[in-house]
Amino acid sequence: MLMRLIPVFKGADFFPHDLNLPFMKFKGPALALSIIAMAISIVLCATMGLNYGVDFKGGSLIELKTKSGNADIGVLREKLNSIGVGNVQIQEFGTPDDVLVRLEEQPGGEAAQQAALKKVVDATSADYVERRVEVVGPAVSSELRMTGFIAVAAGILAIVAYVWFRFEWQFALGAVVALSHDVLVTAGIFALFQFEFDLSTVAALLTILGYSVNDTVVVSDRIRENLRKFKKMELNELLNLSINETLSRTILTGMTALAVLISLYIFGGEVIRNFNFAMLLGVVIGTYSSIFIAAPLLGYLGVKRDWSDMAAKAVAATKSKAKA
Repeated sequence: MLMRLIPVFKGADFFPHDLNLPFMKFKGPALALSIIAMAISIVLCATMGLNYGVDFKGGSLIELKTKSGNADIGVLREKLNSIGVGNVQIQEFGTPDDVLVRLEEQPGGEAAQQAALKKVVDATSADYVERRVEVVGPAVSSELRMTGFIAVAAGILAIVAYVWFRFEWQFALGAVVALSHDVLVTAGIFALFQFEFDLSTVAALLTILGYSVNDTVVVSDRIRENLRKFKKMELNELLNLSINETLSRTILTGMTALAVLISLYIFGGEVIRNFNFAMLLGVVIGTYSSIFIAAPLLGYLGVKRDWSDMAAKAVAATKSKAKA
């Protein structure tokens, strides 16, 4: 009885089933654009450098809350610049009465850092309450930078090994180029706009690797399936068909992820803003790379057309071992 009261809704198709967009027609310009973007990103990271946060650069992070009313960033900046503790970054944090103060690493070691920290607290104690203090020394920040780099490199290598094991080396090479493109371009944008690069950004890069390879594997699975199904079809036509067949899933998954990330970016607060921004970039770039880099590269690398021989050899080898 209850089921009869619920209106029947079978869902809606956002993409026509016979969609045939000519992605392969743009593979040359897209690859050229990606190579240029990767080269520019490397140059930006080498020349401008990444704006490392306290995690990677060392220094102190102080969270303050006003005793009454909203924080006046201009007055606070003027006050802290006058106490002689070097470069001090101040920004609103969450609500209008919360402030985040970043104090650079002081020359003179731990004692100098603690002295500068005390100056900041003393200068703000009349109007602000200290809520949190984080101090990262130069040795720890250097170690964190190295482990962050190792984590991203190890993530890429592990994914390549997985794709290689599951498919063929051409798919693995396409995946590693696409993943490297995603990480490099994201880092280049962070360097260009000098957005803060900290541990949360590294966590976002690792998450991007997982998201991007998931997209790439879905497209690769369909390509392999179509290679077995359409043995006489021209390769570019087959790659185009495979991308179109998975396009609905790729775009809708990306849009769903973007909707969540945009909401978190707007309402999630300052603590996860860097993470969210890196993820937003990564989802867009990762979706692009799975369509315009990983798949077209298979055409250039000469992917194996007939997988039936391989399957037959595997079956024969299994039978031979069983008889032995």
